[in-house]
Amino acid sequence: MSVTLEEIYETAGMILYQNLDIRTTTLGVNLKDCVDSDFEKFKENVYTRISSLAGRLVVEAKKLERKYGVPIVNKRISITPVSLIMETHCAAEKFLGMAQTLDRAARDAGIDFIGGFGALVQKGMTRSDRMLIDVLPEVLSKTERVCSFLNVGSTVAGLNLDAVNLLGAMLKRTAEISENAVGCAKFVVFANAPEDNPFMAGAFHGVGEGDVALNIGISGPGVVKSVVEKNRDCDLTKLSEIIKRTVFKITRAGELIGRELAAALDIPFGIVDISLASTTAAGDSVANVMEAFGIEKIGAHGSTLAVALLMNAVKKGGAMASGNVGGLSGTFIPVSEDSGMIAAVEAGALGLDKLEALTAVCSVGLDMFAIPGDVPEETINAIIADELVIGIINNKTTGVRVIPVPGKKAGDRVVFGGLLGTAPVMAVNPFSAKEFMRRGGRLPAPITSMRN
Repeated sequence: MSVTLEEIYETAGMILYQNLDIRTTTLGVNLKDCVDSDFEKFKENVYTRISSLAGRLVVEAKKLERKYGVPIVNKRISITPVSLIMETHCAAEKFLGMAQTLDRAARDAGIDFIGGFGALVQKGMTRSDRMLIDVLPEVLSKTERVCSFLNVGSTVAGLNLDAVNLLGAMLKRTAEISENAVGCAKFVVFANAPEDNPFMAGAFHGVGEGDVALNIGISGPGVVKSVVEKNRDCDLTKLSEIIKRTVFKITRAGELIGRELAAALDIPFGIVDISLASTTAAGDSVANVMEAFGIEKIGAHGSTLAVALLMNAVKKGGAMASGNVGGLSGTFIPVSEDSGMIAAVEAGALGLDKLEALTAVCSVGLDMFAIPGDVPEETINAIIADELVIGIINNKTTGVRVIPVPGKKAGDRVVFGGLLGTAPVMAVNPFSAKEFMRRGGRLPAPITSMRN
């Protein structure tokens, strides 16, 4: 289906008044052919590959911003999962050296973040995978732009609890040695991770992808909130249709810009991720969309229904607009990055248990939430496992970005700044699952995995 310039101009009011933007352009890059037995040559190959492609991405994205007047907020790179290319250089100092090379390449090219410093460990861990996990605290605290992921579960493989049980200690160590615990914000753990996700911290260039691809992440919670506010009295069927049509327009605009950018770079166009990604800016809150539905504060009873309605309409509108919808494509409900979520937590409307319930119908999971720094590592592991099993059983993506903040207790605040926002520290159930978690092993895949 072709996309016309008229459809772009129709969105002018959305851009000017409702915070519509291209949230990210993410260039996926294969690094497997950069591998060399000489580690210095290997790093040089990686730097050259990334900096040459990234520099062009920044230049061409700025041209399109000027041409259409649509903000392109972030320019990012995602790479082959690093554990796969470090098998023959499996030493802590070399993993850190590679992370610093990636960080320097991104910085020099003007790239905001580079994702893919991670591993796929849903069924087991190699020596390289385990080394990567061990070195993550130093990587996340000593680099500025490098983001990391682990995929520890899937509907086909089940959940690797042995990998999960390494994460609580890793995150607590990362929080201790990174300023304001912000290193933890650059790490996400997934079940059913999509290989074409353009959003950080979970972006990586999947093993099933080509040498290079351009993926676009668009966002428009302010646009959706505006149309919801204009339709206060309609029933849910009509409300869903209104949101669906709005997301259709947003998606068409994003795909036009994405395809034109890919053509300018002479690379394949990948996908449009239609997720509603919030920020702390006024009018850019997913929580406020729910409240426009008629929920007093997100977290109140009825909130899960509201999230489900929004998710369903977003996916239908995007699928109607484009044959290249991918990534996460749904609704982000991060705590620290959404002013409405922050307000709901501080008002006592939203706690960790209800947040987990909401993730059963959203597409991202427990995102950007802070907990007291003295929460035991086994409890952190259990929080992660609870969330990921929702994705495994329901055949959907779920992820966790949890930030244990040293010296903070429930009710305190921690300021990360910029896109990462401000997090109210959330209370955690004080009772333990330590004896259960220490069993380890692998949760068997659900019966729904047997589709052959």
